[in-house]
Amino acid sequence: MRYARMQDLLRLALDMQGNHSGISLDDIGQEYDVGRRTAERMRDAILTVFPQTEEVETGERTKRWRIPAGTLNRFVGFSAEELTELEAAIMVMRQQNLDNQADILDGVSQKLRALIPASDARRLEPDVEALLEAEGLAMRPGPKQKIDTDVLADLRDAIKKCVHVRIHYHARTTDRLSSQYVCPYGFLYGNRHYLVAYSMNRAVRDYRLFVVSRITRVEVTDRPFQRRRDFSLQGYAERSFGVFQEEPVDVVWKFSPAAADDARTFLFHPTQTMEACDDGALIVRFRAGGLREMCWELFRWGDEVEVIAPDALRQMYASGLAEAARALGGGEDGVAATRHAGDTRHGEE
Repeated sequence: MRYARMQDLLRLALDMQGNHSGISLDDIGQEYDVGRRTAERMRDAILTVFPQTEEVETGERTKRWRIPAGTLNRFVGFSAEELTELEAAIMVMRQQNLDNQADILDGVSQKLRALIPASDARRLEPDVEALLEAEGLAMRPGPKQKIDTDVLADLRDAIKKCVHVRIHYHARTTDRLSSQYVCPYGFLYGNRHYLVAYSMNRAVRDYRLFVVSRITRVEVTDRPFQRRRDFSLQGYAERSFGVFQEEPVDVVWKFSPAAADDARTFLFHPTQTMEACDDGALIVRFRAGGLREMCWELFRWGDEVEVIAPDALRQMYASGLAEAARALGGGEDGVAATRHAGDTRHGEE
């Protein structure tokens, strides 16, 4: 426990240096899961070891403390695992065609490496290369969306400035080119990358998703907009199982005893709850829209999952299974083949 507490104190000192607005006792209690008295002891220990710690004037009743920048630089080191995770994140971004973000993160990586003493860098480099090779990221080629980096850069600039943009957009269903005047709010990244924006079209006047790869040009205006305080990008994303926005419904799935252990390892939705049944089965509940995307996920599990609710999803899933079974030969063999064809849990996604 003494070593664990020492690690917590070092982390707290680094937090105090990295947070320019300072750290309060409440922050310490929440971050380290300790009571008020223990938080006070931790703060006092930092004040004793680092007397240059200063109290931040915030104009509020809550007191906050910080350690001046540069104080702890000689205490900071980097492990091969930490550098590997950073390089792996850069590789994943490039595979997803997020070159702009990858370049920014690569710049951060270079700055970190510049802080590492030469002797440590020579020692870490072979380990980083070995760990990256073990990750296998470079060995996973595959299709990816073509995204214009200028389009992405213009959208990010407009989001930071909170200004309207006019996007030239190819619709997915008709492929017709249209001009959309929108307030850009953010991005949802996945198999496809989407721009979340508020459409200023009088017939819409609501939030819409635009496939980033289908935006051919962006005109950034100098007309500002006020972001709505009641809108949360996280909340907007959690309304749906995937990205398609529908009214959320209560969803209940029941996994067979044979699939329950595997299903337990999945986070199907941030709001999910899991309930174990006496027979070994597993019931998963959550609230979301996007029934079609739920079906795509359920096809991986074949007849090892039963849709309890809603009725619309149960019918859609049963119809999809039956159609797949007919295409693969029908009968019991067809159902088994459907399960095998859809099951990517133990193979490559």
